[in-house]
Amino acid sequence: MGETQHVVVQGERRLSRLKIGPKISVTTATSTEQYFDVENGASPNKSPLDASSPSGLVLQNLPQQRRESFLYRSDSDFELSPKSLSRNSSVTSEVHADDLIVTPFAQILASLRSVRNNYITLTHVPANRSRRGSATGPHSNHQPQHLNTPKLSEDSFTKLSLETLEELDWCLDQLETIQTHRSVSDMASSKFKRMLNRELSHFAESSKSGNQISEYICNTFLDKQQEMDSPTIKVEDTDNQQKNKKDKKATMAQIVGVRKLKHTNSFTGVVPRHGVETVHEEELGTLLGDIDRWGVDIFRIAELSNNRPLTCVTYTIFQERELMKTFKIPPTTLLTYLLHLEEHYGRLIPYHNNIHAADVTQSTHVLLSVAALENVFTDLEILAAIFACAIHDVDHPGVTNQFLVNTSSELALMYNDESVLENHHLAVAFKLLQEDNCDIFVNLTKKQRQTLRRMVIDMVLSTDMTKHMEHLANFKTMVETNKVSGTGVLSLDSYSDRIQVLQNMVHCSDLSNPTKPLCIYRQWTDRIMEEFFRQGDKERERGMDISPMCDRHNVTVEKSQVGFIDYIVHPLWETWADLVHPDAQDILDTLEDNRDWYLNMIPMSPTSSFCNKRTSETGDRLDNIAEDTDHMGNIQFKLTLEDDQPEDGEKTPTGS
Repeated sequence: MGETQHVVVQGERRLSRLKIGPKISVTTATSTEQYFDVENGASPNKSPLDASSPSGLVLQNLPQQRRESFLYRSDSDFELSPKSLSRNSSVTSEVHADDLIVTPFAQILASLRSVRNNYITLTHVPANRSRRGSATGPHSNHQPQHLNTPKLSEDSFTKLSLETLEELDWCLDQLETIQTHRSVSDMASSKFKRMLNRELSHFAESSKSGNQISEYICNTFLDKQQEMDSPTIKVEDTDNQQKNKKDKKATMAQIVGVRKLKHTNSFTGVVPRHGVETVHEEELGTLLGDIDRWGVDIFRIAELSNNRPLTCVTYTIFQERELMKTFKIPPTTLLTYLLHLEEHYGRLIPYHNNIHAADVTQSTHVLLSVAALENVFTDLEILAAIFACAIHDVDHPGVTNQFLVNTSSELALMYNDESVLENHHLAVAFKLLQEDNCDIFVNLTKKQRQTLRRMVIDMVLSTDMTKHMEHLANFKTMVETNKVSGTGVLSLDSYSDRIQVLQNMVHCSDLSNPTKPLCIYRQWTDRIMEEFFRQGDKERERGMDISPMCDRHNVTVEKSQVGFIDYIVHPLWETWADLVHPDAQDILDTLEDNRDWYLNMIPMSPTSSFCNKRTSETGDRLDNIAEDTDHMGNIQFKLTLEDDQPEDGEKTPTGS
């Protein structure tokens, strides 16, 4: 192993790269006569129906050249105490040589490993006699440093001793400032929020459109845990107020949105080849033959399936993965439920509809199939993940959680303003299982059913975008901590670890539009913008403040996509790619290409803006409207954290 060089310069530590160690191949750590229980871990004498054998996920070295997200930039201006200024934002992992570590706990762990190795070099103590044995673990070919390096000169010995002491002092400083009531993931979440706050502040100062886009990202993807300003309602809007009062008299003792199918309550006919009746069976079959491929044309599948993409995609995945056979699900029951479910997706909703649900379901199916995750998840976990994706936006009204809260909707009152839509999607989906011939889980054991419900709830709730930064911080902390732990293997031997990977997989699929072929990505962009604009129209009619990105007269679509990729999509997919490297490299490449395309399409003038004018697959046409030049109010990005905010993190950017 090469020697680590630490040089302290003006309060920050610069780290040279360590020599790249040998790449670790993916291996499956199966246990004979043992099966994994998603609640209780590995246990003997379980049947294959309960689960498959467990495996470890080996973390790979990453490519040396890759555009890194803002998370890898220096955070030194936003550290919480002067003690923290002795270290830069990103440090190098010793086991994964050129991999930078950005989460606080993993940084401390990596630094302590460096101290340990330096101690061995200075003292020549045999590492194999210590309680921990080799410093780099059983999966590494690294040898203790003192076996491969000549005896240090007096100057080198003194220098390394001082560097080791400084490294240890930094670790002690960090441990002394840690708040004991906070988890290590909270530490990463707070750090990432500070860094995103800084990025959004700079982005907002670039132009009026940058100001609006920054406000949208802040409001949508950060759970600020602070009181929201009440919507401003016009005094003369008394008719709407009276109507709302009448509506609120309706009972809340039932799950709203559940309804019977118009034509049939049960599928009793011959099961179609692809789960849906269509005159385009051959062409549909050709497209579904690519269901394992990233970026399949889901819009064409919708056309060929008589607008039943969710039913045919989910049915095909159940067939391919033999889930009906494994869990004894009657095909007619599955189709009856899927038809009920798809009927409860709003066909007139531009984005959060059955096509989006089918896209997320198919994307998760592909992510589950990558080589790095082979034999990692049990059949029950796969069933839960596919089901969660299929139901994750059912009965979506086409407006945001914040709109429902601001308008005091029945759903917001029912779910106490917390993940309103996500809770509603779950309630509707599980209620539909109680309809005639719809219980696809009827042959699961009681424990399987309870575990599946728990996993599905956790996965669907993770699609609440306000929880994005917390999920990203948790996920990145888990990946990086295991990278520097010495083994390089993510064991996934607890429910919390396994569900965390599944949650982020579903979250990645839900935010996968920018990673798809450009022609498909642009259709999704048109659809989400139209849905935003319709919400803005409702807010304008009610006399409310129009939400960011929802004013059809004042939006730069192209710049919004660049900001969306840079601050939300790229950091998430970057972390996923770290986990399954190299299986997601093509996805990251497509993401980069799409970002560059939208970047080149941004209007040259900072004061000009336009909406794309082109016809979508469904015939919807977006208006080509010039940007409203009225002055936009200043936006203050102040994130509510459990720790103290630095002054720089609280500055108020102004539009140009």
